[in-house]
Amino acid sequence: MSFKSLKIGKYTIEKPIIQGGMGVGISWDRLAGAVSLEGGLGVISSVGTGIYRDRVYAKRVLGEGKRPYEAENFYSSDALREIFKSAREVCGDRPLGCNILYAQTDYNRVVEDACRAGADIIITGAGLPLTMPEASKDYPDVALVPIVSTPKALKILCKRWKKTHNRLPDAVVVEGPLSGGHQGFKYDECFREENRLESILPQVVEEAKKWGDIPVIAAGGIWDRGDIEKMLNLGASGVQMGTRFIGTHECDASDTLKRVILEAKEEDIKLFKSPVGYPARGVKSKLHEKIEAKTAPKIACISNCVTPCNRGEEAKAVGYCIADRLSDAYEGIEETGLFFTGANGYRLNEIISVKELMEKLVDGE
Repeated sequence: MSFKSLKIGKYTIEKPIIQGGMGVGISWDRLAGAVSLEGGLGVISSVGTGIYRDRVYAKRVLGEGKRPYEAENFYSSDALREIFKSAREVCGDRPLGCNILYAQTDYNRVVEDACRAGADIIITGAGLPLTMPEASKDYPDVALVPIVSTPKALKILCKRWKKTHNRLPDAVVVEGPLSGGHQGFKYDECFREENRLESILPQVVEEAKKWGDIPVIAAGGIWDRGDIEKMLNLGASGVQMGTRFIGTHECDASDTLKRVILEAKEEDIKLFKSPVGYPARGVKSKLHEKIEAKTAPKIACISNCVTPCNRGEEAKAVGYCIADRLSDAYEGIEETGLFFTGANGYRLNEIISVKELMEKLVDGE
């Protein structure tokens, strides 16, 4: 089976593989640039850009950890622009995407920032992005790709976008409950047979057909060429993969984060409560031991990163600030870092180049 290219809006992705956006420094300029260079779609995460290059673009920081103050600094416009500029130095004019969480504070502003910075494609999950077309209305060439977990969500989205902006998604990602980070299901729903990616993908493909030629991209637990072929045979036009790209030299994550995931066993990867309101998957680490022992770092909500957290109220309920703890992971602080990974993270056993990984995924070696 040979892979066909993936068309998203006016952009053609040579190899139908999208590198998932991984926040707070896992997929920034080095990783995204390398993936696009190799013919996939590299995706820059907009989350936590204020700590890029030791916070030189954050106009105000607070506390011992120099936390970017408020969303305008945690989601730094200047830093995002520099990340795109640096990625473009690697991949040139090949398509380049940006992942922006719908739950993040200042969503519409960050979408505009990404468009100005040179994003060709915007991908949004962590909520149903009803305002996505409004946020990008001044940039009609930018392709819009929402992430959904059910056909019902896609139907609601298409109806709203059509009514308010006479626009439909340029593609849609359907994400199953084996993905890393935040899930689109409640805790108990993540284990139900009917919510497996193999179950929901054909349903979303059928819903997408009702609205025209909307490519469907499968995500969540995809690991190798065999998985890609399986998803394409189920009707997907491409796949999105995050965790597999952590095991690359170009991944922007700290060596500590990579080591924690490489050393993780299957039983170490769990679903945790999150301030965002939905469960998140990662490695059970020293942070979680501290949370259980009630010795985790104090929660101050300096960055105001996500609206569902309600200025730290939900963080206090679950025992940690997600912005601070993901930032610690990026900076290699194992004691208090939060290490997100997909369910298959335990299968990572080596660090290779993006070029080698793409060859493995395409050629099946």
